[in-house]
Amino acid sequence: MKSVRILVINPGSTSTKIAIYDNSVCSLLKTIHHSLAELAPYKTISEQYDFRMSLIMNEIDHDRIDIKAIDIVIGRGGLTYPLKSGVYYINELMVNHCRRGVMGEHASNLGSLIAYEIAQMNPGTIALIADPVVTDEMEDIARVSGHPLFERLSIFHALNQKAVARQHASKLGKLYEELNLIVVHLGGGITIGAHHNGRVIDVNNGLDGEGPFSPERSGTLPVGAVIGLCFSGKYTQDEIRLMVNGQGGLAAYLGTNDAREVEIAINHGDEKSAFYLEAMAYQVSKTIGEMATVLKGKIDGILITGGIAYDRKLMAQIRERVEFIAPVSVYPGQDELKALAMNALMVARGEVEAIVYDKTGF
Repeated sequence: MKSVRILVINPGSTSTKIAIYDNSVCSLLKTIHHSLAELAPYKTISEQYDFRMSLIMNEIDHDRIDIKAIDIVIGRGGLTYPLKSGVYYINELMVNHCRRGVMGEHASNLGSLIAYEIAQMNPGTIALIADPVVTDEMEDIARVSGHPLFERLSIFHALNQKAVARQHASKLGKLYEELNLIVVHLGGGITIGAHHNGRVIDVNNGLDGEGPFSPERSGTLPVGAVIGLCFSGKYTQDEIRLMVNGQGGLAAYLGTNDAREVEIAINHGDEKSAFYLEAMAYQVSKTIGEMATVLKGKIDGILITGGIAYDRKLMAQIRERVEFIAPVSVYPGQDELKALAMNALMVARGEVEAIVYDKTGF
């Protein structure tokens, strides 16, 4: 079988990653970081499309990548309507749903838009997503919010959580489907999932106000105070949404959404930065404890991944609070690019059948 060249696009809240894979070998890897100042002019994620697309195309031109030689473009799946785990063709309906933000605003929405646009430049190139952030395996009891007008939703780092869980299972000589795991993704957003025999049966909606605060999200807030703020007349709906997602968390407390800057400040003796980073570790640990009850205390491991997992002091603070629950394993960074590429390769080899996206609501 001829070599398959795959372009991988992974827009995150604070960065855009691209990679080229020739079969399973990565021949190019680039990370483009975005500061708060760069993103500030854009009121919505969809408005960032031209900005991020131009940066990607500049990298492609700089590295002399021949678009016509790309067989598959695969993007990080965005906020479409809820889907089962799998690989999906990007079609116009999916693009429309991601552009409209039918399930909310998130940088991953741009993954589908950009991958589809690049694939359109070369007839014969296909565009895919895999294990999107709306992957939904939650048990019905986990959907109950406390009021019938509201239902808890499954929006999380499905691709990376599952990739790391499978990697960990392989190290143990077991199948992912045989284990109970708590998987923590620490990035611009933070999600913590209870993995039971290969299914994520409960997880916090890290996009829309659940769980720990993160570099740019407020997480769970005191509801009464939020209601008061909403009706105070001081803020618009869009401004309050930005407080929850985009300008919350460390960005609100410390003026930066870059955990690396916070770590540098702490190393220079900044006590305020140290306090709020420890508070984030405290909230992450509390949510791990919640997920331990979901799995009824039968837990084979706690896995911590994502870009912030490189911070050793933060890892020590979390480990100190949760290692009594189960062994803690840290997998710094993320395997999302490789996971996406491997999903695309399996489609190219006929090992997995891509699904046509046809969701019109739920």
